[in-house]
Amino acid sequence: MTLQQLRYAIEVAGCGSINEAAKRLFISQPSLSNAIKDLEQELGITIFDRTNRGITLSAAGVEFMAHARQIVEQAELLESRYKNKSRSAMHFAVSTQHYAFASEAFAALLEGHMGEEYNFSLRETQTYDIIEDVRTLRSDLGILYLCDRNSRVMNKLFSDGSLKFTPLFNTQPHAFVGISHPLARREIVTAEELKSYPYITFDQGENSSLHFAEEMLPLPETARGIKVNDRATLSSLLASTNGYTVGTGILAAELDGSVLRSVPVDTRELFTIGWIAHKDRRPSAIAASYIDLLNDLVARRYFAANQFLF
Repeated sequence: MTLQQLRYAIEVAGCGSINEAAKRLFISQPSLSNAIKDLEQELGITIFDRTNRGITLSAAGVEFMAHARQIVEQAELLESRYKNKSRSAMHFAVSTQHYAFASEAFAALLEGHMGEEYNFSLRETQTYDIIEDVRTLRSDLGILYLCDRNSRVMNKLFSDGSLKFTPLFNTQPHAFVGISHPLARREIVTAEELKSYPYITFDQGENSSLHFAEEMLPLPETARGIKVNDRATLSSLLASTNGYTVGTGILAAELDGSVLRSVPVDTRELFTIGWIAHKDRRPSAIAASYIDLLNDLVARRYFAANQFLF
């Protein structure tokens, strides 16, 4: 087993594809495949499960990858110290539901490391993929919510994936609407009132169900529904139509009040937004910094305006 083989395996796990990893490593696909097979044979384990849809880490592969990353990181630190090389680029990845505060905290993280070398990744994606990204170590952290409706299924997935959920804050559902929406100036709205308008939700693909829905208010009786895949499209539709969506109550700073409004929904339901990480892997210094930025942003942008909830 060599450091090069470990680096190859880490790149394949990050890409989820032998072909893509080979391109990034500037080697041929057969050479990379053989290197991975040799490593698996030497260790006597299957690191990657290969299917028609691509490759994913096996159960043994997840454990192996946690150790491999630590070994490679330590080797790079030694090289930096004793070979007079500049410190290796920092690596950090987060997968999240479509939350403005997650993006703003990520931007603050970048600002705090200006002038340094880093390889960071922010992935706004579907709920099930967030869990898979963290389980397979593609991402260090995942950001999503729990509630009474989805907690049984989600906690089972967390347990099966050796993941731990840590709360950030609690919130009641808020309707996000454009400033010209008929309900925009209301102090509070009911679910019944919202049913008259188009409900804009994030597409969950093959895993579409109430357990994985990103929106905090299920309205199965809604006559008009719109599916979107990204936050920019959602914001544009909210600003230009009478549609609405339901979220945490925290809007992007540049949209809050000037383009969109957040209106509490009249319900006793509470939702817990938090982050997941591999329970067997201690968060890196970069991950810890990002978590601190999340906590600080939430405290400033949400707690001050919603003290009655906490």
